[in-house]
Amino acid sequence: MSNYDEQYLDIVEAILDHGWYGTNRTGINTYKLPHQIMQFDLEKEFPILTTKKVAFKTAVKEILWIYQQQSNDVRKLQEENVHIWDEWEKEDGTIGTSYGWVIKKFDQMDTLLKNLKEDPQNRRMMVNLWQIPYLDTGSLYPCCFLSMWDVTDGRLNCMLVQRSGDMGLGVPFNTTQYAVLVHLVAQATGYRPGLLTHVINNAHIYENQVDALKIQLSRRSQAYPAPALWINPEITDFYKFTINDIKLKGYKHHDKLTMEVAV
Repeated sequence: MSNYDEQYLDIVEAILDHGWYGTNRTGINTYKLPHQIMQFDLEKEFPILTTKKVAFKTAVKEILWIYQQQSNDVRKLQEENVHIWDEWEKEDGTIGTSYGWVIKKFDQMDTLLKNLKEDPQNRRMMVNLWQIPYLDTGSLYPCCFLSMWDVTDGRLNCMLVQRSGDMGLGVPFNTTQYAVLVHLVAQATGYRPGLLTHVINNAHIYENQVDALKIQLSRRSQAYPAPALWINPEITDFYKFTINDIKLKGYKHHDKLTMEVAV
């Protein structure tokens, strides 16, 4: 079993067994637990679920759209057959002052890359999408809103803080795509990938996802080993990576589980 399957399914099981049932802004009730944490050593294993299929390329395209392209233009994703932001698209084709827009506005990625190269023991290295003046003019308050970065013993570590974690749909994407991001930033700055610590303030399961997640839990004993991540070793400029430079090798998985997005 992959380490991610083990940690993720433990949280899912705990929420279903002990989660608090209540309402939220979407109108679809959830079971939730606060302060759930997963941690992965990215030198040892790449975190992606095998107990269901995760759309790896879609997840990577989204993270590049946010952090590399620093875009808010939903149409760019649609051109690549990625439709995960369609429900939040504004009339101008964007998601407003959300995600990639905020990265670009405050030049956050260039600042991070510069500090990692020139001042790696800086304890202020973070990328923060929670910029209060621009929250209400974006389509959605950011869920994964803060990443904090650290260099220890030649390894690049990242703590991802997520205010709201949809365990059925969002979290599997988020862990995997931020693991890719750590690998890309590490290669671009000359470090080995280190720890990815994923902190979820509100980890929840929508009541219309319960049946699908019970199916996934039933696959626990048939989980597969984790695949390997391949990144083109010739690319050392963070802004030059393309989707073709990032691949999984040996990704064995169970079938996709269909769940509805709560808007």
